[in-house]
Order: sequence, then structure tokens, then C-alpha cells
Amino acid sequence: MSDWAPKRFWTMAEVVTREGGFAVDLDGRPVKTPYKTPLVMPTRALAEAVAAEWQAQVELIDPQTMPVTRAANSAIDKVMPQRAEVAAMLASYAETDLLCYRATAPEALIAQQDAAWNPWLSWAAQALDAPLHVTAGIMPIDQPAESLQRLHDRVAAFDAWELTGFHDLVQLSGSLVLALAVAAGKLTPDEAWTLSRIDEDFQISQWGDDEEATHVAEIKAQAFSDGARFMVMARSV
Repeated sequence: MSDWAPKRFWTMAEVVTREGGFAVDLDGRPVKTPYKTPLVMPTRALAEAVAAEWQAQVELIDPQTMPVTRAANSAIDKVMPQRAEVAAMLASYAETDLLCYRATAPEALIAQQDAAWNPWLSWAAQALDAPLHVTAGIMPIDQPAESLQRLHDRVAAFDAWELTGFHDLVQLSGSLVLALAVAAGKLTPDEAWTLSRIDEDFQISQWGDDEEATHVAEIKAQAFSDGARFMVMARSV
């Protein structure tokens, strides 16, 4: 990022209006992306969140505490130049959606998956007109071409900013259906994340917790929540 330094060099981070939207200045100096593009955002909500992250930095700058800034950079530098390709990649998750691949045993896990996931496949079939097939095991199955096209069209309708947040919802959960339910406001991020973790949580209930795995899961859960928040802010007036 332009003006990036290991130590804080500014006093005040503030939101300013610029052509095309809202930006953040550090003592009057505009924040730029790593590719040196002006970091101009479509909504004040995003700009205020970015400004808050910069203002919260202390002596040493920690990029890991700046998820909105990092996502905004990605929206401009990575997603905008290839929005169609990103949308197609994310839409392709429907071909192997987590919700469509069920356990073959034990019965308790099968029952949990059915109870948790079937309602959301029904939602996709009814609300999105995109029914998907379910199988037991991990062998790939073909999904209806019409459903895949309708799901692709929904994802392709997101602008680059929405798509940036949506990216993490899909990749972290492994489910396009759950991600679309969050984007539509039908599931909260916490609810969707819990649904995506049915298999892992079942294993924990049987064999106990693993400290390292739990830590990794917590990081992913936060990133999932950050992605949903970014998408909401990208849509804010």
C-alpha cells in the first residue's frame, strides 16, 4: 500500500469525498492500494471502516488488524480487472457444493447433515430456482445445467465490491448456497459458519478438541464474518 511503513507516521485518518466515491487521507495524504491506485470506495461505510483501522494503529502497523483495508485493496487491484473470471470461479462451487455431499456413516452425522442442510437446498430450489442433487460420499456428481447457470447469473450480478466480500463467504464455507443465503440476509454469518462446520463439529464431539485446529477455525470464522461485513458495507448508502 502506498505510504505503508512499519511505524505509524500520521496523526489523523479521515474520510474525504473524492470523484467516484469516498477515500481516506492520512494527514492529507491519500491512501493508495499496493498497485498505487487511489483507494476510492463506493460507500461512506467502507471508507469510515478503513479510516478507523488506520486510526487504530499504534506504533507499529499490523496489516492483520486491517481486514477492511485489505479487502478494499483486493477489490480494486484484483477483482475489478477480472470480475467476470472471479464470479465464474465462485459460481463453480455449485458443482461441488458442501451441502450436496453427505456422509455415508455414522447415522448420527447423516441425520445432522439432513436436518441442517436440506432446508437450505430447498431454499435454493425454491427462492433461487436452482435445485441441486445430493449424493452420499465424495464421488463427483453432475448438477443440473439450468441450476448452475441461474446460480452463475446471480453471482455475476454482484459488483466488484460485493464480490470481494462474497469471495470469502464461498471459499471459507465451501458452499455457494450458504454464501448466497448470507448475501440475501436469510442467514447470519454465525449461522452459516456453524452450518458449514457440521462435519468438523461432529468429529470434535466424538474425539475431542484439538488446540491448533480450533485456533485455525477461529481465524477462518473471523474472516468469514469480515467477508459478510464487507459485503454489507459495500451495499450501504
